[in-house]
Order: sequence, then C-alpha cells, then structure tokens
Amino acid sequence: MARGAEPVPDGLVLTRHQGAPGLTTLDGYRKVGGYQGLARALEMGSEAIVAEVKASGLRGRGGAAFPTGTKWGFLPQGVFPRYLAVNADESEPGCFKDRVLIEEYPHQLLEGVLIAAFALQASHAFIYIRGEYRKQRELLEEVVREAYRAKLVGKRILGSDFGCEVVVHGGAGAYICGEETALLDSLEGRRGQPRLKPPFPAVKGLYGQPTVVNNVETLSNLPYIVTEGGAAYAALGTEASPGTRLFCVSGHVERPGTFEVPMGRTTFRDLLELAGGVWRGRRFKAMQPGGGSMQVLGPQHLDVPLDFKAVAEAGSSLGAGALVVMDETTCMVDVSRRLVDFYRHESCGKCVPCREGTYFESQLMHRLEEGRASAGELATLADICAGMDGRCFCPLGDTATWFVMSAYRMFKDEFDAHVGAGRCPVRARLGVAA
Repeated sequence: MARGAEPVPDGLVLTRHQGAPGLTTLDGYRKVGGYQGLARALEMGSEAIVAEVKASGLRGRGGAAFPTGTKWGFLPQGVFPRYLAVNADESEPGCFKDRVLIEEYPHQLLEGVLIAAFALQASHAFIYIRGEYRKQRELLEEVVREAYRAKLVGKRILGSDFGCEVVVHGGAGAYICGEETALLDSLEGRRGQPRLKPPFPAVKGLYGQPTVVNNVETLSNLPYIVTEGGAAYAALGTEASPGTRLFCVSGHVERPGTFEVPMGRTTFRDLLELAGGVWRGRRFKAMQPGGGSMQVLGPQHLDVPLDFKAVAEAGSSLGAGALVVMDETTCMVDVSRRLVDFYRHESCGKCVPCREGTYFESQLMHRLEEGRASAGELATLADICAGMDGRCFCPLGDTATWFVMSAYRMFKDEFDAHVGAGRCPVRARLGVAA
C-alpha cells in the first residue's frame, strides 16, 4: 500500500478499502462495512471465532509468527479477569506497517481488538503504542472516544451482554518494550524489562492474570476473517503460508512504501519491483528480509517466495515484515556497525551477555569500520556473538548477533579488507569521504 499507488486489487484484506474517504472516522468506516465483523462475531460466539481464526492459518505478524488461534488456546479455562494487550510498540529498524494501519485504518484495528477481546472473553484491552508515535496515539485515542460514544466500546456492546474497556497507553521510546513481557511490565508502571518465562503471559500476564499479546497487523485481519471466513482468508496465500501480509520496503529503492501481498505467491523480486527496483540504476547487493534483526540475504535469494519455511531454509526469517534493500555501494561492515550500535543502545541491561556483549560487539565494529582493527580482533567477533546468541534473557541479545554474523559469512572478503586498512575500503573505492 504505497502512498499514491494504484487502487488495491481484489483479494486483499488490510488495504481492501484503500482510497475510501473518511476511514479514520466512524461514519466513514461504517460506510465500507465497518463493525459488521464485530456484530457477526457477537452472533457467532467465542468458540466459533477461535475456530475460524485457526482455520484461517493466521500467524502473528509481529515477528514470532506463532499461530494466533493456538496462542489464544493457551488461556486457562475458567480464570478471570483476562486481558488483551495490543503490541503497537513498532520499533524494529525498517518497519513502519503498524504505523500505516493506525494512521489510515484505525477503526479496522479497533474492530479487530474488540473481536479478539470477545473471543478471549477479556474485559479490558490495552493498546500499547510506541512513545514516538504521538500523533498516531492521539488519533487512536480519538477513535476510541468516538467508539465509546457509539456504544461500540464499554458495557453492553451493540446491545449484547459483552463489555470491554479499551485503553490507549503510550510507551516511552524503549525498543525492549516490543518484547511482550517487557511491554506488560511497562503497562504495570514498572521499568520495561523482560520477565522470566514460564509462566507465560497466557497463564500469568498483566496484573498476574491470563493475558494475550497480539500485534496490530494480526488483529487488523480479524474483521475480514469473521465476515468472510477463515477458509477464504487462508486461500489468499498458500497452504504453508496462508493469507496476505504487509511488507515495508525501504532502503535503496525508487519507491519506498508498504505493500500488501499474498503470502507464498509473492517473491522478494516481486516486492522489489513493487518498490520500483533498486534506485539510481545501481545493482542489488543484499537485503534484510524482516527488519534490522534478521539475517542478510543476497541476489541468489531474490526469487525465494515470501513463505515462512522457504525463507528459513534460505537462512533468514520474514520477521516483522520489513525488507531493507542495499545497493552495490553499501559497506556491509558499516551496516553491521550501525545495527550493533542500535542494539547496544536499546539493551535494557538486565542480563550480562546482552549488556556486555553488545558493548564489546559495538567497540569492535567501530574499530573495524575505521580500518583500525587487527586480524586477531576480527577473529573475536564470532566468539563475542557465540557468547550472546541463545544465552540472553530475551531475544534482543540473540538478534543483535544475527545480521552481523550472517553478513560476516556472506561478505567475509569485505570484512577482511577492513583489517588494518586505515579507513573503510568500500568508501575509499567509491571515493567517499571517511
């Protein structure tokens, strides 16, 4: 769904109403069938909704890609109150799809939140939004107020016995709060740090009660699934990767944007073409397929389909759905250094492997990019990353190693060329100032 793009074709879900006027208002959203999914859900009942979500094959769109219906099924029976937490803390480098959904389809998100809350029998839903998204937060707050006035939120929704309170809660700009348990700690007023699991949030989450944490895009699919059926949603993709998905395409492309495409039926090359191809007539060099934390892929992977298994077999992951494209002028050491600096800054410091590992990783990458590192120092990179990957309290420390090590393996000659060079050899070759 690139800004200014052609009308969205049939068969899409999240952007099927693109171009309709007034979608950020209740009246405008109702004109395109808004909240009919909620009315239908209240007629179906909770168990039927969960069955449709399982039939749809919908998997979490926040990065973990866990089957949504299965996740809902982890809630212990008969334990109340229950809570729904919406993860709108979109902080992954290169990812901006949730922001687009909030800006352009906020009522679609709210309808999805209410459908999920009803299916889970949750009395409260909390939309935890990234601190930097101030305008988006203000829009969501107005949307929720509008829904309260229309009796779509609160007690006896649409005249039913179901009631749900919805709260929009702004974060404070901490990447770690995208991790679901750190998000819950922040919601409770604590410093955002990950919790020890188990117990998992489904058993003991917000305020010690059963809690489901779902992503913005995940929930925004629910109105379609309820009205059209889980099988219809699944058929839009493939058996292995059902439905559609939003992908952010940025970096060295002519037309950056967010595009909704069928899962499994679309390749990375197709996405690149939707974004106008590599900019300035340059050649494609590499890409991050799922955001800053995902392993690098090269030209040989352009025809890999957007399928969870296929991308995993290629050595990476679809992650949060952010494709960052790099052209032939890109220094892979420099990209690695910038990402490591990001993870060093965002580490919450709770566990030693992440706190100290990202520090040493950052120091080494700075020396290497400046051409001051020795061969012996470069040789320690794998040891530093091995001391972090799989040994940290939460995935942040793990992901801080994935891109760097994949880039080192794929572009080892480029890393080796930096050793003792006195400056970045890629910049030197291109005549770029250090």
